[in-house]
Amino acid sequence: MLEQWYTGVVTKIVNETHNTRRFWIRVPEKATFDFKPGQFITLDLPIHEKKNKRWRSYSIASHPNGSNEIELVIVLLEGGAGSTYLFTEIKEGSELLLQGPLGKFTLPDQMEKDLFLICTGTGIAPFRSMIHHLKLHDIPHPNIYLISGSRKEGDLLYKSEMMQLQQEMPGFQYIPTLSREEDTSWAGRKGYVHAVYEELLADKRPAHFYLCGWKAMIDEARQRIQAMGYDRHDVHLELYG
Repeated sequence: MLEQWYTGVVTKIVNETHNTRRFWIRVPEKATFDFKPGQFITLDLPIHEKKNKRWRSYSIASHPNGSNEIELVIVLLEGGAGSTYLFTEIKEGSELLLQGPLGKFTLPDQMEKDLFLICTGTGIAPFRSMIHHLKLHDIPHPNIYLISGSRKEGDLLYKSEMMQLQQEMPGFQYIPTLSREEDTSWAGRKGYVHAVYEELLADKRPAHFYLCGWKAMIDEARQRIQAMGYDRHDVHLELYG
């Protein structure tokens, strides 16, 4: 079955960090844009003659709220045709061709094991959707650890929002981890995300892993998680780039 394409209208754009933007897109053809937290949409951008070179997929950063508007958070990639087009050509009121929701990167039906949500950069988008969804609907959940890797504190996405959620949601822990922060005032974790989950799981308790971000991080995390003795079926991933 061919997926249907919709025309979305950009209702709002906000600069989040020096190289990331939040885009709100409304889909007037739908009364509500229904999706499962963790799913993505695909945009068809006028950047190439060939279809498969025009398509760019982005995780939905907002949670299902009964409206026909969704939020994306997008990083400007150096030399990236898709993100360059979105950053230079798209304004509030612009139209975008999109299809979705797509993808199976969604929460488990049985939430019995602790959840480790491990991301870099804009890979936090699907996890933000999941966490808000769990809180909004008071869904019982095990311990959830959101381990978010960035280079510097200024690169962290949704930081104050995640710190607020940590205070309001029992069992949810937000662990931002910085690989290149030189400012001595940073009191949080330094280094890479891998050391964090390895330390937390020294007891090898049952866990589900969700990985979202750049390929290098995901490849390394998969190897390390399996080396710790976890089954590959415990690991779910969404690759960027």
